[in-house]
Amino acid sequence: MARIREELIPKIKIHCGAVGGAAQVPNAFPAPASVARAFALASPRRGCRVEIVAIGVSTGGPNALAELIPQLPAHLPVPVVIVQHMPPIFTKFLAERLASKSQISVEEGSPNQAVEPGRAWLAPGNFHMTLKREGTVVRIETHQGQPENSCRPAVDVLFRSVAAAYGAGALGVVMTGMGQDGLRGCECIREQGGRVIVQDEATSVVWGMPGFVAHAGLADKVLPLGQMAEEIVRRVREFRAAAPVRVAERQFVLR
Repeated sequence: MARIREELIPKIKIHCGAVGGAAQVPNAFPAPASVARAFALASPRRGCRVEIVAIGVSTGGPNALAELIPQLPAHLPVPVVIVQHMPPIFTKFLAERLASKSQISVEEGSPNQAVEPGRAWLAPGNFHMTLKREGTVVRIETHQGQPENSCRPAVDVLFRSVAAAYGAGALGVVMTGMGQDGLRGCECIREQGGRVIVQDEATSVVWGMPGFVAHAGLADKVLPLGQMAEEIVRRVREFRAAAPVRVAERQFVLR
């Protein structure tokens, strides 16, 4: 409980405006200049297939992940990496919970693990998680650098590393959450020609994180939670040899 208080109280003060004056209101989205800048970013590169799915989520995230991750097929041909804002210990429990309900394996990320298709890694609480390419192998790294957006782990930290390691092969997914963590990371993904999809306002507990990305013009699509797994699979199947996969009782073909 003490740990939770340490994590929550500063965030509550920040979002209520008790620290630094003005409140960080979730719908205080970027100004038009930010939107104009977004259009200058690289468009997703045609013919470049998705090689990794990176997910960022916060408030309402455990339930959203519990709906999304079990819909991904066991033979998903790409790895999945996730940041859920959550204290230590709880991330381990969340990974175990997701693993028990999902077709793909889910575990906490730990240093030097090589990411592999059909598996998912959740950033451990109080650690940033990044990816580093070593030739044809991409490995997980964790560290306790300064929090970003008052968060550790932070979505921006992971997304920047994903953009660096996979370039145009990255698919960023931003789901329900307070604040704007993930916005800068999505800019990095788009700058490299990658793709971004976000959860819509109606199905988000808080439309802060996905809302900032959407209003900055960085999202290729804004979708309800129930359609996100299907969209992920559709994008992953592009430019791949045919192979059947099942998602939520529907039949798709990976390409």
